[in-house]
Parts: sequence; C-alpha cells; structure tokens
Amino acid sequence: MPVTHDESLLPLPSNLEELERCLSDAEWRIFSGCLYKIMIKGDGDEQATVLPFRPNLAQRRFISRLWHRNLILKARQLGFTTLVALLWLDHALFNANQRCGIVAQDRDAAGKIFRDKVKFAYDNLPEEIRLRFPTKASNADEMLFAHNNSSIRVATSMRSGTIHRLHVSEFGKICAKYPEKAREVVTGSIPAVPTNGITVIESTAEGPEGEFYDMVQQAEALFTDKAPLTPKDYRFHFYAWWQEPNYRLDASTVPVSDKEHDYFDLIESKMDCRIDPDQRAWYVATKRADFAGKEERMWQEYPSTPAEAFQVSTEGNYYAQDMLEVRKRGGITRVPALDLPVNTFWDIGNADGCAIWFHQELRGEDRFIDYYEEHNQDLRHYVKHLQSRGYVFGTHFLPHDAEHRRLGDYNRSTQEMLQSLMPGQNFVIVPRITELMTGIHQTRKHLKGCFIDEEGCAQGIKRLEGYRKKFSRSDNRYLDDSPDKSNQCSEGADAFRQWAQAKELGMTFSQISTYEEAPASDWRL
Repeated sequence: MPVTHDESLLPLPSNLEELERCLSDAEWRIFSGCLYKIMIKGDGDEQATVLPFRPNLAQRRFISRLWHRNLILKARQLGFTTLVALLWLDHALFNANQRCGIVAQDRDAAGKIFRDKVKFAYDNLPEEIRLRFPTKASNADEMLFAHNNSSIRVATSMRSGTIHRLHVSEFGKICAKYPEKAREVVTGSIPAVPTNGITVIESTAEGPEGEFYDMVQQAEALFTDKAPLTPKDYRFHFYAWWQEPNYRLDASTVPVSDKEHDYFDLIESKMDCRIDPDQRAWYVATKRADFAGKEERMWQEYPSTPAEAFQVSTEGNYYAQDMLEVRKRGGITRVPALDLPVNTFWDIGNADGCAIWFHQELRGEDRFIDYYEEHNQDLRHYVKHLQSRGYVFGTHFLPHDAEHRRLGDYNRSTQEMLQSLMPGQNFVIVPRITELMTGIHQTRKHLKGCFIDEEGCAQGIKRLEGYRKKFSRSDNRYLDDSPDKSNQCSEGADAFRQWAQAKELGMTFSQISTYEEAPASDWRL
C-alpha cells in the first residue's frame, strides 16, 4: 500500500537540558507529537498516511482513568490497540527490565500489530532518539532493547514469565472464535501480570456469552455501584460510537425516519448525551450500507450503550417475542428435576451438531430441566452423556430423518444405532412437517405454557432467542422459511420444535405406548 507522509513530527527541544527534561516526562512523550508516528490505513486502494501520534478524545479519557486492570468495551476504530502499543513501547524504552506483551486473536493479527504499530513506531523515532535505544534482538514478534534489557512482544499467549504490561486485543473475538485460547488468556496470561503491573483488555462485543461478556458484566456492576476497586478488580471503560467526533455525515444527504429519530432520542435520555443530526445521519447510513438485516452486528460494532453491545436483535428472530413473554410470566426460572421419567427431544444436524432437550411432564405441565449440545461427535458421545446424568428416561423423541438408513453406518438408521447403544430404551420418530412455519407456529403456541430451567437450559435458551431468519439483501427482507444457520442456533431450536410437534400431534408423553402401537398413518401429517 502506498504511504504518504503528510505531516512530520514536531521538532524536539534544541536545548539538551530541556530535551532531557522532556524525555523524562511520560506525559510529554505520549502527548507532545514529538516522538511517535502512526500509520493511518486508507480504504481499499487509498494511500496510507503517516502522522505524528497525538491521543484522540477517547484515548485521552482512557489514559486519565488508567487502572491496574482495565476492561474496555468500545465502538470500532477508536485506536485503542494503537494507543496501548505505543504506551507499552514507551514503557519498555524508558524503564529497565520490563516485559511488555500484547495478545492478539491469531498469528496474522499478532504479526500486523507488531509490524504496523510497534515496529513502525520504533523505526520512525527521531534518529537521535532511536540511536539511544538500540535493539539487542529483534524478530517478527519481539524487540529486546540493549540499553536496559526491556522488551515488547506480540503473540497469541503470554503464559511464560512475568509480564509487567499486558494488552489483550479484541478479547471478545478470541472468546467467540477460540474459547480454549480465551481460557488460556484468563488462566495463564493475566495471572502473569504482578499486582503493580497494568492489564488492558479491550474489544467490541461478540454476543452475550463467553469470558469477555462475563468480565464486562462484573466490571460494569462495580462501576455502577461505585464500589472501591482493589488492584485485582477491573475498571470499566465504555466508549460509544457517538463519542467519536469523526462519525458524522451531512444530515441533508441521509433521510432519517421517525422511528430512527425515536431511537436516538431514547439513547440521549439513557446516556445523558446529545446526538446531533450529522451524527444521526452517519449512524443510519452506516447501518443501511454495512449492516442491513443484521441489526445486532451494528450494536456490537457501534454500540450506543453498554447493554446494547451484547443485545440480540428481535427483528427477524423466530421466537424473540415469544421468549420475552415466557420471561414476563416467569416461565424461565429454577425448574428442579422431579422423581419422574425424563423425555428427550433431539436434533441431529447436517453440520455434525446435535442438540438435546431434557423434559418432564407433571399433570400436563411441560418442564424443561436440562439441555445439551455438542459438535463433531458420534452417537456414543451423546449416549455417554445421557447415561452420566442419572435420569430415569421415559421416551426419546428423534427427528424424522433419524429413521433413514445410512450406507456408511452399516446400513443402519440413527434410531437403530441409538437403540443398540441404549438397549431397553424407548426411541420414537417425530413425523416430518411439510412447512417449517407450521412447526414454528406450533412451537409458539406451546411455549406459552412451558417452564424452562434458567441454569440447566441456559445455552438452550440462548439458542431459542438467537434462532433467526435469513436476510435477503436483494428483497430487503427476512425469509420466513429460511433459517440463518451461521450462529449455530438451528440445532437447539429444531430439537425444541420436535417437542411442540409431538405435543401438537397428541403424542402425550405419559401415553406414548399408545402411539407406538398405532399405525403410522393415524398420526402422521
């Protein structure tokens, strides 16, 4: 990518005594624009621009509130990775025997951060300053300085040794894509920072689950309660899109609907802020151009409030409104397992995923006590899990394709294989429906009266609330009969639908033997 140098660094003080005084002042080094340069990348084929680094408004706010442990929930492209990379580089250059580290989501991201932020800033120091700080060793992810034995490194883990300054970049994405790596960060990298060190974890949101989500909830609660923080507590930092001065367009070029104005008015009330017409125009244009049909992605990338960053959109979701009604009536609560048979409802997905709901019936009341899902496992794995639960099972309800024989499995159906793995158990097939929306409506109907355990079925609840339609850009609408399978909610939602379809057919779970003996034509659609 071509690079232009539109602005040079401000001149260093010419007086040697004054220069030494300035260099000893960390605030001057970061804020003056005299030492560090950054590269602002252009869009597409546009040239990148090299500028002196001066903290923007959000970065200045963060520096003023810096704590031992810091958790940043933010809108996109506010420059926090750049800021912290320079803070860490500066700390390593001017303090002896320090280890500074940045954890990125993968090797490619780590390489880019090191090359474009850390090494670029070092290589572009004023020559007379850079010569003071020669490197003893330098490679693609680390620089060790000869004058003071300090170093700065960018990698995917920082478990080994003490890390005096740690930055975890885009931790929400790490949690979503690499949960094992996220646990490694929490159990290995973060504990490597001493009490007098500094940790900065920053990210846009990636859905209401995972380590980052849990940490944000805890930190935000401390912030809301104005609780005194120990060095082990995280200080919560939130930076909304409307706080970025550059996020604005000419209001005369973008039509904004009354509904959209109502949204902005609500945010102004909640956040005690003002969102002017040009800001509103920018938000609406960005949402329409980049996130059409994906409202929750706009909230994640450009949140207006902390809660909104993790919010799941109800637009286009099959059961969002129904689940809201279930919550309002107290249907999502603690549902203890009773001394009754447990029925299971399955979906075995084409993408090697399997979801199972665990259900009990008490005097006509449907109670869901447990949920389990896994991917890329064979049937023996699920049988082992069922056996480990200690339940006395009633009936296992399988989807219609479980009776299809598969040549790759010794010409046996899923039902036959499960029967052989769990002899004596009762497996039945829930008949196929010809229209997906028929099953959706049946599920909505029966959701009105069921109870779901909020702990044992926590993941299943998220699957129901996240189950959504595909969005057609060409038609600019959601497609009723085409579920969006990209968020892995389909198996859990489809397994739950087996219960509603069985219930609709009168396959009452206490009398299932009646249906085993009846001809298939008596209860198939």
